[in-house]
Amino acid sequence: MKNLKIILCLFTCVITQAISAQEVKFGKVTEAELKQEVYEKDSSAVAAVLYRNKSIRFEYKQSIGFQLVTYVHERVKIYKPEGFEYATVAEQLYKEDSDKETISGLKAFTYNLENGQVKKHKLSKESEFRTKLNEYYSEEKFTMPNVKVGSIVEYEYQIYSPFYWSIDEIEMQYDIPIKYQEVSIKTPEYFVFQPTMKGYLPLNPQKGTEGGTITFTDKQRTGKYTTTTTYSNSKLNYMINVTNYTMHNVPALKQEPYVNNMDNYRSAILYELQYTKFPQSPIKSYTTTWEKVVKTIYENRSFGGQLAQKRYFKEALQNLVGDKTDDIEKAAAIFQFVQSHMNWNGMVGFYAEKGVKKAYEDRSGNIADINLMLTTMLSEAGLEANPVLISTRDHGVPMFPTRKGFNYVVASVSLNNNIVLLDASNKYTKPNVLPIHALNWYGKLVKKDGSFSTVSVMPKRVSKENSNCTVSVDQDGLISGRMRKTYTDFKAYEFRNKFNGIEENSYLEKLESSHVGMEIGEYGVKNNNVVGKSVMENMDFALEGQVAMVGDKMYFNPLLSSTINENPFKLKERNYPVDYAYPWEQKMVINISIPEGYKVETLPEDIKLGLPNKAASFIYKVVAQDNTIQVLADLKMNTAIIPAVDYPDLKELYKKIVEKEAEKVVLSKITADGSQETPAGSR
Repeated sequence: MKNLKIILCLFTCVITQAISAQEVKFGKVTEAELKQEVYEKDSSAVAAVLYRNKSIRFEYKQSIGFQLVTYVHERVKIYKPEGFEYATVAEQLYKEDSDKETISGLKAFTYNLENGQVKKHKLSKESEFRTKLNEYYSEEKFTMPNVKVGSIVEYEYQIYSPFYWSIDEIEMQYDIPIKYQEVSIKTPEYFVFQPTMKGYLPLNPQKGTEGGTITFTDKQRTGKYTTTTTYSNSKLNYMINVTNYTMHNVPALKQEPYVNNMDNYRSAILYELQYTKFPQSPIKSYTTTWEKVVKTIYENRSFGGQLAQKRYFKEALQNLVGDKTDDIEKAAAIFQFVQSHMNWNGMVGFYAEKGVKKAYEDRSGNIADINLMLTTMLSEAGLEANPVLISTRDHGVPMFPTRKGFNYVVASVSLNNNIVLLDASNKYTKPNVLPIHALNWYGKLVKKDGSFSTVSVMPKRVSKENSNCTVSVDQDGLISGRMRKTYTDFKAYEFRNKFNGIEENSYLEKLESSHVGMEIGEYGVKNNNVVGKSVMENMDFALEGQVAMVGDKMYFNPLLSSTINENPFKLKERNYPVDYAYPWEQKMVINISIPEGYKVETLPEDIKLGLPNKAASFIYKVVAQDNTIQVLADLKMNTAIIPAVDYPDLKELYKKIVEKEAEKVVLSKITADGSQETPAGSR
């Protein structure tokens, strides 16, 4: 009986696998699929992957050895105009010296239902594009033809890579739903990979083996004057390790605000090569450490070689430093010089593109050209300066030691036993105020002796945006007044990058459009080009439509048009942290003069809220005194990162803020006898 149960169990498993494995042939699009108007599991989806097949295998050719082959077949349904972007497909291809990845076998069609018939439109060569991204990467992109709401696009291709030791991260979740997907990885017994899974979806690998054969052809020539060539074949049988992933109804990775990079939380698999063991050959280890990664990067002529070049700036450095003895003054002078002398060409990377000498002469370069130059000048001035390797926010957080984990470098200098981070690629950065894209958890500080240390690149100081308004409300409900705003640190950095890049009139038009009914009169700004100081704005303004007049009463919001009207956090649960990039505070103080002949009838109640561990706080106070209402609204995030465990509390905090800031002040006309009774709710 026990054996019978085992046999039945095995039989059931085989049947289940046979049912779950769907055979989807390329080009066999149905009329029912084209008629489908919404995705049944998620009606909000702008598009959905109906079928996805991705297989990764190793192929052996006697002339070149093993290469990695990735097969891609996807069928995507477009439900809304916003889904048109999923009709464009892009693949990044890696190149190193003469070795490069290539795409072949591209086949792609768009299917539409026209007059009750399924019509297909073939991708043309004119819709395929190749773009060089940098020294190591190019992008192969194609855009599907005749795409409209209701279309299905389908494509397949293969990527051939000589870099068999490096399997790219395999995404198991998209920004749109996936109805059904099959992913397989087949690796010869000679390659031992360590898989790492990330994200929050359950991935249930099915493992097995199959046989593989390599055929070798030997050529022999015999004869002295007349040669004869003979060929003989030999075969080598080996085992292939197979891992299959089959998934149904994969939900879309929903975008939420305040995330450093959604890809960090996308369900995916990473395969790291541990070692290779070929017949009659010793084991070759590919397992690396951060020590090895850092050493490899430093020894490259485009990194450590650039730090050794000094002659090109000797004269300029002497003029900058002169007889300065204070380290802070030296560092400031050098940083400001490189920041003003150099212009960033928009390219990232930790390897110099032009080389620091040529970049110095051209006054432009990539991130490494600029910040390796800065590091060397600081070091040559007698300061303890070292480069810091970083992965930018859009590049993700390195999961394990690899050179691909980094794509950026900044300078560091030790001042008063504190590590100060510097990036001269932007005109508005300052010490410990890096560009926002570089604020991504941790970096590796690299020293000349090959050692390194892990340093945080996340800011700890609170950046402030403080507003102070004095306004008056007239008898007709028109509001007019003057506002002064002050921006510090990252708030000032963001203001400068936004304001200094456009005409003042364009900036004011955008400001007016963001505050309903606002008209700005006299306007002035100070220190927008003085990086070391706070930015200050001053403006006169008028507001219409903010006061509702009903009978003998006036209703208006005491924060005027500066309220938080909507909770930015929509998801019921969130499995990843809230990332604000830096700690911040938005504080508003308003003094409102009420019109003659009116008194305060009702004021919003005061409130004081907070998050656990003092991560955030909100204070709201409204006080009436004589004919003036004083308002304070102060929202403060004391840390850049709010962990996922505190998400429900943060969501609730914003819910209460929205509710509180929606409350109105009520004014009523003074009675005919002119009595001044104590206003209800005033304090």
